[in-house]
Amino acid sequence: MQKTWLITGSSRGLGRALAEQVLDAGDMLVATARNPGTLTDLMHAHEGQVLVMPLDVTDEDQAEAAVAAAIARFGGVDVLVNNAGYGDVGSVEDTPLSAFRDQIETNLFGTIIMTKAVIPAMRERRRGHIIQFSSVGGRLGAPGRAPYSAAKWGIEGFSEALAKEMALIGVHVTILEPGGFRTDFAGSSSQIADGRDDYDAVVGTAARMQRGYDGQQPGDPRRAAAAILKIAAMEDPPLRLPLGRDAVAAIEAFDRARLDELARWRALSVSTDFS
Repeated sequence: MQKTWLITGSSRGLGRALAEQVLDAGDMLVATARNPGTLTDLMHAHEGQVLVMPLDVTDEDQAEAAVAAAIARFGGVDVLVNNAGYGDVGSVEDTPLSAFRDQIETNLFGTIIMTKAVIPAMRERRRGHIIQFSSVGGRLGAPGRAPYSAAKWGIEGFSEALAKEMALIGVHVTILEPGGFRTDFAGSSSQIADGRDDYDAVVGTAARMQRGYDGQQPGDPRRAAAAILKIAAMEDPPLRLPLGRDAVAAIEAFDRARLDELARWRALSVSTDFS
């Protein structure tokens, strides 16, 4: 069955890889970016399949306009992919509050804004799939990336609650948790600051690793896109899907450590109840 997708951040990285595979599969696409000029090649190569819309995900009016245009052109949105986002590297102390707000505004509130924009149309049709890009950093605190992790943890909690509500109207929710993929996320998309010596063991290490990681990430964006098309076709898709061997390994180790800590402090935790 042919679907209509709306993908935020369609111009590069995983969003671009997914946009291309959606079109290759014969589906309809609302491709969005802050600079829509970066998407004209998609529109020309797939005439009739693509609607290009300017979209800053923090702008509620643009979010509503993108959804309205999708409905007018294609009759609705079957799959919303909240992909747009970025993450800088720096210590909590040295990251200005304005940078915290900007990253949380884009990564978390952008996801909330787009989700709210599409829900009414999906509720009317009693179907749809909302796919949220979180991160391994949404399951474990990533050193040097406190604003990014704060936003991605927020997406996880928001989407868990959302999934329970959407289940009542026939809409699926899936949280994607990518590890390292060979996009420019570790390059031009990020600002990287080594920071002061006091935090070098974690922040400096993260900065150096990211610089060396660019172009060496194990994840293949096209294979990630293929996996996303698979879950969009499922009748019972997962709530969470880590992407990449590195993501699976990191999440497994973190969850084991979290359960071990819970067991270690169990007696103190339960001691707070009334006798």
